[in-house]
Amino acid sequence: MKEWSAEIALLKAKANKAKAEAKIEYYKTIETLQSRQNAAMTKLQELRTAGDDAWQDLKAGTENVWTEVKAAFQSAASKFK
Repeated sequence: MKEWSAEIALLKAKANKAKAEAKIEYYKTIETLQSRQNAAMTKLQELRTAGDDAWQDLKAGTENVWTEVKAAFQSAASKFK
């Protein structure tokens, strides 16, 4: 999570230096990344507090969220290099 927060901060710094059209793309991407990061953090909290019965359901959902977050970060990283 800390690494992803650092990546978002890096994108914000690049966005601040970009021209107007590029800034729009950066900020759209940043908004999407932050939303997915928040979803991942929520799932992680749910996983931490889940009882044994809910563990398997939450585990599958959490794995899906993590996969989406990683894909979004990889896409953003390749897009703005």
